[in-house]
Amino acid sequence: MPGVVFLATLVRSTFGFGEALIGVPLLALFLPVTLAAPIAVLVSITVSVLVLVQDFEHVALRSASWLVLFSALGIPLGLWVLKSAPEAWVKAGLAGVILAFCAYSLRRGARPELKDDRLAWVFGFGAGVLGGAYGMNGPPLAVYGTLRRWSPARFRATLQGYFLFASALGMVGYWSAGLWTGALNRAYLISLPGVAVGVLLGRVLNRRFDAERFHRAVFLGLTGVGLLLLAETLLKASA
Repeated sequence: MPGVVFLATLVRSTFGFGEALIGVPLLALFLPVTLAAPIAVLVSITVSVLVLVQDFEHVALRSASWLVLFSALGIPLGLWVLKSAPEAWVKAGLAGVILAFCAYSLRRGARPELKDDRLAWVFGFGAGVLGGAYGMNGPPLAVYGTLRRWSPARFRATLQGYFLFASALGMVGYWSAGLWTGALNRAYLISLPGVAVGVLLGRVLNRRFDAERFHRAVFLGLTGVGLLLLAETLLKASA
């Protein structure tokens, strides 16, 4: 388990997002999902705090505030989607949008740019909907950060401000559901050394990227997310 947490933390600390896509499925191989998911959220809170303590000066506070606000408004719709909309349709549609946008943006020089936060509500609301439905806040935020042309340091730090809010809200939900247990606390304490090393190493890797290489790496990562969503949808459809 510590190795899984280290790997997920390293990805999160380097790029600012993505650890849930790695951590939860791998942790669920060893632990019940009712334990794996809360551990991932507690680790997310820890990573956010450690990154913000180190690099708070890089946070785009105005952008983070708008993203958090509209994300909170999108969560109820996400919960409705979870209960009412066909999961396969939603995930297939999301995969298609992600893959199309990444293919367009990976063409050198083709990516558009947002000069201000006037469209932050679109991405924040979308992150809230996807977070409420499937715990997938990251893709809209990653797209927004690249469109704003944030530096790797600003991208990483600003997303941590968002995820600190989202993860804290998630832990309130787990606590109210009775899932914050002694077993969760013990597993979390065991994971802390891997979290600390992952955050420090991720910071070093993040600083080694120039802006263009970093954004291309983000879009390659998002392409992987889209392909995984599409594969999951097709496998469930054929089962």
